[in-house]
Amino acid sequence: MANKQKILIVDDDNNIAELISLYLTKECFDTQIVNDGEAALKAFDTYRPNLILLDLMLPGMDGYQVCREIRAREQTPIIMLSAKGEIFDKVLGLELGADDYMEKPFDSKELVARVKAVLRRTTPAKPAEVPSDVKCVEYPDLVINQTNYSVMYFGRPVEMPPKELELLYFLASSPNQVFTREQLLDHIWGYEYIGDTRTVDVHIKRLREKIKDHDVWRLSTVWGIGYKFEVK
Repeated sequence: MANKQKILIVDDDNNIAELISLYLTKECFDTQIVNDGEAALKAFDTYRPNLILLDLMLPGMDGYQVCREIRAREQTPIIMLSAKGEIFDKVLGLELGADDYMEKPFDSKELVARVKAVLRRTTPAKPAEVPSDVKCVEYPDLVINQTNYSVMYFGRPVEMPPKELELLYFLASSPNQVFTREQLLDHIWGYEYIGDTRTVDVHIKRLREKIKDHDVWRLSTVWGIGYKFEVK
């Protein structure tokens, strides 16, 4: 079972904090409550939250200062909560590094929705796990699978002879690395083709007819040397 995402709730009104915790727990989040700024910074170091709900009006160190302290260390997402609805307060909070700002009183469903939205924006997408025995490389609009000898280009299969696919896979497996024609001959065709560099040129030409240059990647000629799979 995947670990729950952790939300640190910082509010000096324990009734509000408990209510927020209840909303989030129902949505399968893990929560911790603290009631002042100093406690928030300690909990930040020990609890290591995925997101912080931070009230501005706190005893001692206020929410603005807590936000400054956290931003000096890390980019953990922060949603500020405040009864202050003035534009100045919102702008200040966002300029200090808050990812969102909600006025009290707020709707519980909106709060949960904003928490989820901020987490989606700030959590890096995890690459799909591929079994170690599968030889597959993926780029935007291109999937090259040497295990089952298939190429998907803009979601559609592209027919390729084995050597074309092996050449494309070899180049795409080492993005931006330049290979001489001799290196490509040796790796894809073996020693019997050494010297006949036209074989590589012909196969590259055929690949380019089937796989056009993309905004992110392309089959690139390095004049006087060879070829590379260029990724921007």
